[in-house]
Amino acid sequence: MIKTTIQIDGMMCGMCETHIQDAIRKHFKVKKVKASRSKGEAEILSEDYIDERELRRVITDTGYDAGGVQAAPFEKKKLFGSK
Repeated sequence: MIKTTIQIDGMMCGMCETHIQDAIRKHFKVKKVKASRSKGEAEILSEDYIDERELRRVITDTGYDAGGVQAAPFEKKKLFGSK
């Protein structure tokens, strides 16, 4: 699993977050996506790495400003005592 975080400027409300999430889901095969206007970013969980250039294009085509992108392997945190 890969966690990709992209900085996004221009989100002002919950509907903006929804627009970002919908655009990402439409263009990429993702497990989970969460946009946050307060953090100014979107976090994406996917099986494979997402093309950064294409991700920035999708965000800017939606009407927002795309910033830096970070991607790294992601492992779900295990709860104490779980196997």
